[in-house]
Amino acid sequence: MRHLHVYAVVLLVAFALVYARVVNAYWIHVAIVSMIYGILAASWALLAGYVGQFSFAHMAFASLGGYTSALLVQWYSVAVPLGMAAGLVLSALFGSLIGWVCLRMRGPYLAIFTLAFSEIVRIVLLSEHQVTSGPAGLRVAPLLQTPSRVPYYYVALGLLALCLTVMGLVVHSRWGLFFRAVREDEEAAGASGVNVVRAKILAFAVASGFAGLAGAFYAHYIGILTPELGSSDQMGLVVAMAVIGGLERLPAAVGGAIGVETLQEVLRSYGPWRFVLFGALLLLTMRFFRNGLLAPAWQRLLEARPVGSVLTSSREVRKGHRA
Repeated sequence: MRHLHVYAVVLLVAFALVYARVVNAYWIHVAIVSMIYGILAASWALLAGYVGQFSFAHMAFASLGGYTSALLVQWYSVAVPLGMAAGLVLSALFGSLIGWVCLRMRGPYLAIFTLAFSEIVRIVLLSEHQVTSGPAGLRVAPLLQTPSRVPYYYVALGLLALCLTVMGLVVHSRWGLFFRAVREDEEAAGASGVNVVRAKILAFAVASGFAGLAGAFYAHYIGILTPELGSSDQMGLVVAMAVIGGLERLPAAVGGAIGVETLQEVLRSYGPWRFVLFGALLLLTMRFFRNGLLAPAWQRLLEARPVGSVLTSSREVRKGHRA
């Protein structure tokens, strides 16, 4: 039982590293797409679960990142990794702008504003045929010059680990405390000295930047990009993944994304009925498991105490009683 959570993380990492060597190309593709959605779900959970800002423009930022990278590579022959970095930066800048504009918006007003922004982005991408190729789809240069999906799997795994590490450092820093304070009571946080403006803008920038990175990687992996990436259907899927996994734990949101995407493929033979199942699962989660299905288990794992520390604490308690 000693350091149980460390062992669990090591086992998960080991499984992820050998996964690509033991499954076929189809399930490698499912895993890659799941990790892309994992980045999107975790970054949205950072914004919604930690700051309490429910934005529906997340997939619009993924589209911005994808089209920015694709067009820079196509027009200016920029290296694909630089194009992806540019997509991340542009998405973060637009996210900062949205965060600044929405400083005084909450609840349904923020949701409606970000939904409108998302639709504007989608319609612009759909209408500008000469630039984006419209609904026909923009051909995108591949990230890796290889027919195998295994290298893409490891790149996706590395990007997911990088995003989780950076977001984890943010939420465990003092900014994470500021985020939670803003989520609980914005006025009280401001009165206590929290810079609410900076906290909101930083949260939007980080979440939107990683959404742009996920969209850019998706574009260079799939090879074609359409405006439907930023549709409300895709946004609803990301929200469902984060809610089912758990909004207040970033790894749980990733687990929700991987679980939902895997279930979609397993139940594909049931056609539209699989969406009924996901709807029922989402309703049950929101009714009976407000913290998600995976977040409580992750929390218990993190709180598992080593045997030695339990024995030490019990001795201290007995000494206190004798004193």
